[in-house]
Amino acid sequence: MLNLACTLFRMTVAEALLGVTRHAAAALGLDDRGRLAPGLRCDLALFGISRPAELCYWIGGNPCLARVVEGR
Repeated sequence: MLNLACTLFRMTVAEALLGVTRHAAAALGLDDRGRLAPGLRCDLALFGISRPAELCYWIGGNPCLARVVEGR
């Protein structure tokens, strides 16, 4: 989705990342997700990349190193 957003719809990397995190959670009515802040559910993925734009390049690859779900 990130690759399509950036190449097909010419979104910036920041816009695409917001689209798959904060805005996606808001669209689903999940107000406790999509961003990191005190009191919110902590779900995140840790990636082995040097720049956020690298997430938009990978198709079929998975640079995810670890996941945190509900703070664990």
